[in-house]
Amino acid sequence: MKFWQGLTCSLACAALALLPAVHVEAASVSGRSSTVVEWFDTANEDTAVPAFQYLQLNVKDVGADGYNIYTYGRLGYDLADELDSNSNYADSRLYLAYLEKKNFLTSSLDFRLGRQFISTTAGASVMDGLRLDYRLMDNYTLTVFGGGDVTYYEGYSAKDLVLGAEFTVSDRFVKNLDLGISYVAKVDGGRLAMELIGFDIEYDYNNRLFVYSETQYDYLSDRVSYFLVGGNYYASPQWSGRLEYLYSLPVFSSTSIYSVFAVDEYEEIMGEATYHIGNGWKAFGRYTYEIYPEFSNANVFEAGVEKRRTEKFSGYLTGVFRDDKDGQDLKGFKLYLAGRFIQQLQAGVGVDVDVLERSINYFDGETSSDETTSSRYWVDATWFITKRMELQAKVERIESDLWDYYNRGRIRLNVTF
Repeated sequence: MKFWQGLTCSLACAALALLPAVHVEAASVSGRSSTVVEWFDTANEDTAVPAFQYLQLNVKDVGADGYNIYTYGRLGYDLADELDSNSNYADSRLYLAYLEKKNFLTSSLDFRLGRQFISTTAGASVMDGLRLDYRLMDNYTLTVFGGGDVTYYEGYSAKDLVLGAEFTVSDRFVKNLDLGISYVAKVDGGRLAMELIGFDIEYDYNNRLFVYSETQYDYLSDRVSYFLVGGNYYASPQWSGRLEYLYSLPVFSSTSIYSVFAVDEYEEIMGEATYHIGNGWKAFGRYTYEIYPEFSNANVFEAGVEKRRTEKFSGYLTGVFRDDKDGQDLKGFKLYLAGRFIQQLQAGVGVDVDVLERSINYFDGETSSDETTSSRYWVDATWFITKRMELQAKVERIESDLWDYYNRGRIRLNVTF
């Protein structure tokens, strides 16, 4: 079945959103429907009005016990027909549509068949294919998968494939120690485009210290493309601390022209502390040291306070300051306040302001400075019509010294069934 036919068939069930969860023979149907209308000013000073119908549909015990179907997708269309012909913003998309069976043939085997999201340390993809999970005793799990590699923005080809495997070990050698190794290969147009190997480790020490590490190795380029190591200390219920080191190097498909160009690595060291004040209040501070091989390194300081709604009010205030020796400095803040004024209504207002200061060096040796302020203001509201139905609205004004301003808004009707 063609893509648009499959999407239309699955989203046609949106009418079920107006009904409570129903049982047809042994099957049960549930999900969520979202009807969305947006509007915003385009670069040509026209107003685009894209509309979307999202549907998440779950059908459990269909045909027989344990066989479940999960789908999620959207229909999209620009009501004003003002988006560029090459824009993908209002396209219809099928995100998920797969059949799942746990304990298939044996209590140790699960399978998923259809469009699904695959995520491993080696890599991730949206795939049209088959995934098998096999549990060996209580400590080992083997996952294998393969199928078509889904690329929304470049079309769909039967020669675009993804395949891989993952093997994990949990609580086998040391209690609360999890180890994993994974492999992902991608084929582009019938040619091998990527081969990635992943390693990951997690260890929770006495419910006080959680340490973790992820490594991605680019086999075709013979180099490490991603490395993360960190620890989270959370012994106290009031405060926690986190420390991380990150190394990242872009990975391009071997079939892409970008694969022949040199790329720069990026590194950062980050430390964060969080303090739970009480009654829904939380404060945090974060420092990040950004490391660039061709540019000066940067110091980034962030701090903020957040209030979760315990009675009527919620919100947050965060600030950021970044400086480096090249003069690429950034400072800004974000503020949001919301209130549940009556049982059915929650409303809020927010502002986000960033100021970028740059030193510009010209070819003739002259230098100048530039300061660009960008800001965003918005109001939003949620009307809780029933326990299963809510109406959301948001209006924004985005301003910048580079392009003046533009407005955008969104109305969303959510129905859970």
